[in-house]
Amino acid sequence: MTETDSAFAKINISLDIVSKRHDGFHDLKMVMQSISLCDEITVGCVPGEGVGVESGLPYLPDDERNIAAKAALAFFQHTGIKGYRANIRIKKNIPVCAGLGGGSADGAAVLRMLDRMFDSGLGRIALEKLGSSIGSDIPFCITGGTKLAEGKGEILTDLKPMPRCCIVVCKPAFSFSTPELFGRIRCEKIHARPDTDGLLDALEKGDLNGVARRMYNVFEDALPRGERHIAEIKYTMLDNGALSAIMTGTGPTVFGLFQDEACAQKAYEQLKPGYSDCYLAETTERLGAF
Repeated sequence: MTETDSAFAKINISLDIVSKRHDGFHDLKMVMQSISLCDEITVGCVPGEGVGVESGLPYLPDDERNIAAKAALAFFQHTGIKGYRANIRIKKNIPVCAGLGGGSADGAAVLRMLDRMFDSGLGRIALEKLGSSIGSDIPFCITGGTKLAEGKGEILTDLKPMPRCCIVVCKPAFSFSTPELFGRIRCEKIHARPDTDGLLDALEKGDLNGVARRMYNVFEDALPRGERHIAEIKYTMLDNGALSAIMTGTGPTVFGLFQDEACAQKAYEQLKPGYSDCYLAETTERLGAF
């Protein structure tokens, strides 16, 4: 049995940190959106046991440390299915350690495919719950689209699809440590927060400009370094007609919303020579399989 599926990246249209939990994690409030930039995942199941991962990238683990492998093992344990080995091949297009949820998207695609291959009938809710035990972004990535995510990211509310627009995605040649960034946050000292209610209202009205005006990520106020590159990318996007541009997740990737495809293309062409991880994409709607 073999299946191939796309694993779509995510962006954070807004990201707010509400409070620190007793378990050491944080309660978040985010509007998340899937985009067309994607990895291609192939899963083959053969008689045997265990899991293997092939990506052709030496810095990605090829064993149980890989989130795609963790997803397969969690699926088999949850369903009680035995006697199969999952061989996972990843064609990586989403940059790693970028705030784009690439690993989570890969894990979610593996769960979707195994659910279909074994006709396990878990469905969306069960897959999201299973995914939450592996990674905070996996529940969103099961179906993607436009969602409000709360808690650690596992409490999801479907929203009216974001108006279609072009997205330019650009990652500088460095990464941030997610634990380090969370460690720099003091919830009681966050003074600038996204207008989440206004953003939800703009989405309900299909007002792309209203969405763009309310984009905000509180992590941008806690960056340990690299602000110059992030600002440079933002200014290039805005100078070329972006409605807005912010960092996604814990960064360092910046994305810009463009209503005009020609403007997006121009921004991309200006950024690409200096930033190899630069991509043209567009918004995608929720997967209709569930």
